[in-house]
Amino acid sequence: MGRPPSAPASAADEPLIDAYLAMMRAERGASANTVAAYAADLREMSRFLAERGETFAVCARDDLEAFFSDRAEAGLSANSAARKLSCLKRFMLFLVAEKMRDDDPARLIDGVKARRVLPMTLTIAEVDLLLDAAHQAAAFGDPQTPAGRRALRLACLLELLYATGLRVSELVGLPRAAFLGDCKMLTVKGKGGRERIIPLNAKARTVLDCWLDALDAAAQAADGKAGGASASKWLFPSWGEDGHLTRQKFAQDLKALGARLGIDAERLSPHVLRHAFATHLLDRGVDLRVLQTLLGHADISTTQIYTHVMEDRLRQTVFDFHPLSEGAAEKET
Repeated sequence: MGRPPSAPASAADEPLIDAYLAMMRAERGASANTVAAYAADLREMSRFLAERGETFAVCARDDLEAFFSDRAEAGLSANSAARKLSCLKRFMLFLVAEKMRDDDPARLIDGVKARRVLPMTLTIAEVDLLLDAAHQAAAFGDPQTPAGRRALRLACLLELLYATGLRVSELVGLPRAAFLGDCKMLTVKGKGGRERIIPLNAKARTVLDCWLDALDAAAQAADGKAGGASASKWLFPSWGEDGHLTRQKFAQDLKALGARLGIDAERLSPHVLRHAFATHLLDRGVDLRVLQTLLGHADISTTQIYTHVMEDRLRQTVFDFHPLSEGAAEKET
């Protein structure tokens, strides 16, 4: 399930926005969620300009700055303002490149400094707790029943996610054909259609084999009827519109598991497990370029956010344990 469609822009701006979104899809391989986010931001700006009697084709810098002033007064966060400004600047560059404007009124608008938000993560002990609980539930269930297959599916999802660091959309959308040679390697097509190959550890391969056996058994029980498990090309098939398990359903199952273990739902999501994969590898000295490849980041700067997590941990460790720090002194008293 993607974002709901955004409210329309002004009649004059809609063709310009549509042309830009088409370029994003065709030339940049932007995901549906990214395109929807850009569409919503640009249409919001267009409606504001229309209230001032302006359009993207003729508006001035003052008109665009007025939009950000108006949204700031309404309580727009610095992070959201920075995202909208980035979207606007890219869009204006496109209009100039396509001869839809002669000038770029957004060029001199001061950048909004976004607050650095470090990714939430889990400790190794918390990840072990989740995996152990998922495996216990799968072991006690019967994979020939729907409830047993759901338990085994969750165990497989968690093992694969923590073993590979996949984006949740990549994980739930895996085809069965993604696994190379005895399930030792996984081929993933990520953002922009870029492919990467990720090795699987023995534990992930074992639970994956169990899940594949359960799928095949369910298909045989259905006698190969259309719509049975064997009729789907997906590793995690579902009756939904996409044919595979949704991100939302996986997140719900994960939060339900966490709730039984006393892990706050606000701290738990499939994306947090991806962060745990990255930070735990860095903890053990993995090279940042290797981590970039595993995560499928196009730019190393995206991967570097995890080094900030490490820096914060180091600072906290020094504060807590250095004999001259206030934190250590408080522990002694």
